[in-house]
Formats: sequence, structure tokens, C-alpha cells
Amino acid sequence: MSRPEPIFVVHASSGVPIYRQLIDQVEALVAGGRLCPGDTLPSVRQVAVALGVNPMTVSKAWSRLEADGVLERDRGKGMVVATARDAGSLADRRAQVRPLVDQAVVRGLQLGLTPAQLLAVVKSSLEEKSP
Repeated sequence: MSRPEPIFVVHASSGVPIYRQLIDQVEALVAGGRLCPGDTLPSVRQVAVALGVNPMTVSKAWSRLEADGVLERDRGKGMVVATARDAGSLADRRAQVRPLVDQAVVRGLQLGLTPAQLLAVVKSSLEEKSP
């Protein structure tokens, strides 16, 4: 079964280094089951071109993920998701997302959005990004 290419999104102005954003996204894709053991990641060059970032930034992220055992180097294929690791319970995964949601909610309220408007933004984002 062919999987769609993972979609990476980086925000240069977020204050989080781009390589760290990539690491976090790959780890989340693996934990959420969107990337499975044996799945091949796009090459450093492909990701760098798609995001408009320096290839060394992507290389640093892939190297850190390899050192952490999330990715493995497969000669001829590139970087692949390593054999199954514990993705964590649903509660653990929710706990990882909660601080991000809290930040978004606080920011939306500061901007004067109502709870219904905030939910509409989240729903729209989910519709755009869900497979």
C-alpha cells in the first residue's frame, strides 16, 4: 500500500529551530501511526527544497532522529522509520498535544475570537490536513 508523502510544515518565526520542528513532526507522525516501520522518508534534498530551508537543517534533524532510534539508514532507500517503538498511550499522545492546544486557545481568545469561532478554525484546519 502506498502512503502519501508526509507533509512537513515549518514556521521560521516560531522561535523553535527548524530542525527541532522537523524532529517533533516526524516523532508525532510515528506516534500517531501515520508513519510506520519501514516507511521511507523524503530525502534531505526533497524536504529542503519543498520547505525552502538549508539541506544541512534537514540533515541535522534526520541525524538526530537516527541517533534517537526513530529512523534507520537503509542503503539504497534512504532514511526509513525504525522497527516498531512504543508510540505511547492515547493519554500520553493527548498530553503532548494539550500544551499546543492551550497556546492556540489563549491566543485566539486574546484576539477576541469566541469559543465557536475557535472551534471553527480547528475544524477547518483538521479538514485541510486530515488524510
